[in-house]
Amino acid sequence: MSNIPNIENISNQNTFKRLLLYTKPHLKKLSFAFAILLLATGADVLGPIIIKIFIDDYLTPRIFEWKPITLLATTYLTLLITSVTLNYFQLLTFNKTALWIIHQLRVDVFSKVQHLGLSFFDKSPGGSLVSRITNDTEAIKELYVSVLSTFVQNIVFLVGVLIAMLFLNPKLAGLFFLLLPVILLLMKIYRHLSSKIFHLTRKKLSELNSKLNESLQGMNIIQAMRQENRFKKEFGNINQQHYSSKLKQIKINGLLTRPAIDLVYMMALSLILSFFGIKSLNSTIEIGVVYAFINYLDRFFEPINMMMFRLSQFQQALVAAERVFGLLDEKDLAPSKEGEGRPTITEGLIEFRNVTFSYDGKTNVLKNISFTAKPGETVALVGHTGSGKSSIVNLLMRFYPIKYGEILIDGIPLQNFSNEELRQKIGLVLQDPFLFVGNIKENIRLHNKKITDQDVIEAAKFVQADSFIQRLPNNYEEAVYERGATFSSGQRQLISFARTMAIKPKILVLDEATASIDTETEELIQTTLKKMRTGRTTIAIAHRLSTIQDADLIIVLHKGKIVESGNHQELLAKKGLYHNMYILQQGITDSITS
Repeated sequence: MSNIPNIENISNQNTFKRLLLYTKPHLKKLSFAFAILLLATGADVLGPIIIKIFIDDYLTPRIFEWKPITLLATTYLTLLITSVTLNYFQLLTFNKTALWIIHQLRVDVFSKVQHLGLSFFDKSPGGSLVSRITNDTEAIKELYVSVLSTFVQNIVFLVGVLIAMLFLNPKLAGLFFLLLPVILLLMKIYRHLSSKIFHLTRKKLSELNSKLNESLQGMNIIQAMRQENRFKKEFGNINQQHYSSKLKQIKINGLLTRPAIDLVYMMALSLILSFFGIKSLNSTIEIGVVYAFINYLDRFFEPINMMMFRLSQFQQALVAAERVFGLLDEKDLAPSKEGEGRPTITEGLIEFRNVTFSYDGKTNVLKNISFTAKPGETVALVGHTGSGKSSIVNLLMRFYPIKYGEILIDGIPLQNFSNEELRQKIGLVLQDPFLFVGNIKENIRLHNKKITDQDVIEAAKFVQADSFIQRLPNNYEEAVYERGATFSSGQRQLISFARTMAIKPKILVLDEATASIDTETEELIQTTLKKMRTGRTTIAIAHRLSTIQDADLIIVLHKGKIVESGNHQELLAKKGLYHNMYILQQGITDSITS
């Protein structure tokens, strides 16, 4: 058993090494700060020696020669001012560098999140990711800003104090080295006990953020379904667990930081006083030396107290860093280009060849899907909920990697296209449109420099959005708040239509694009959709069969399989699943209209 390494220590060591790697680009600045620190420490350590000289050489023998005394006072004051000034500049340099490091780390984490695959987000709560990017990086910031600079400064100061003690009395200074193992043991015990608690605390904080994010996103459903008390109870339970873990953390801090070190300090003070007391029985002792040792004793233990206090932040930072590096090391990236060359989409011919797909690697949501959408044709996907319609779109958009089967565009495998080519040539309109904070013009353009203001207006006119935009107080400059909450669902959908048409896509993907639009607007949109589909290959998911009756090909899905295909009239003639769905919807429509 003794040969088995401590996994926790190995993990902490690796994490700490990775954190230190972020200091590499700043080694010159840090070296400069360290040099200033050495000078500041030297000035600080020399202070008690100056006082010792004054007490033993002038005060005790009552020799008051003003010139040497004035020189000592001036020297002491100069050392004090020098120490304060240099400490200010070294702390400023350390902290400025630390802020730049954490700035880079946050950019790295955020950039990594942008390139993760949708499969990762399917299983990762949004609140937990927010916690890693904000709370955890903030905890790491304390490592660079407070902990490392404090440790470096205090370790250098401790070395300086020990050197000064050796200069004054080597035997007594040697006794201090016997206290170091006791202090290191306290630190080791503290780290061992606090590590698990800090892991639990960060986990519960992440769960709090997840629950908060979920409740904010679904507030309308929570209130409509009277779930306030349930969410309050669940949030309260997680908060109670977070409270309990924080309380354990406080107890450990209260026992093993200041009180334990103060106990060792009192032992050391008793040791010094006993040493000089016994020595005074046989010989005279210098009061200045006693003063200097007691002064150095205070200066020796104050840095240790500071380091023990910072050790809590150090441990929290390591735990937070493990979570952040876990995110940075995530392998579930969004699918990207494979192979050589840079093929382009020119015709828009889409082919699915024996495509089988599973989200979890166990249950297939698509089974041996094969069909062809010719250039300029509209292919509609219909079927009950869970039949696989959205999965086909997700694969065509390359949101998920294909493991079984093949998808080709213009005869070229989907994975051979660059992301830029796919996103520029395939336009996507979702059932639930997403608008970004900004204004309408920015939401249509999406900061694409190739799209001019005139292109934005033309796209809006093309999809019948210009009329309502022109009625707004600020027209295309009208502010858009989070998720476009101040616009109706139909208006948000029209803006997303304009956004799609602004890039002039070769392939159009519509996920029940008219579901959020009222009947009167839908008639206009249907006319618009016909114009949008002209000259473009269109894949349309449809729940209302009345919207896709003119499709060139209708594919009927059931439990991940294609069970029927053909145009509207052909499928009605088969009197199969499509016929039953159509009759059912017509019956509902007739009952409503009657």
